[in-house]
Amino acid sequence: MNLHVNGENYQSDAGLTIGQLLKRLDLQAERVVLELNLNILNSTDNLNTELHEGDKLEIIQFVGGG
Repeated sequence: MNLHVNGENYQSDAGLTIGQLLKRLDLQAERVVLELNLNILNSTDNLNTELHEGDKLEIIQFVGGG
């Protein structure tokens, strides 16, 4: 399955969920904002959302510091 993640091609097996993708990318759902096909998602409520061929996912990660 072909996805677009942060503007880059990403290959995966069919049936991948947002939660699984975040885990593969070593990202914590509580620290990101997601946009799937131009729709902003609440990441913690959408972890079981299955991704499909051609989906476009933007992941914005919050970084602490000072």
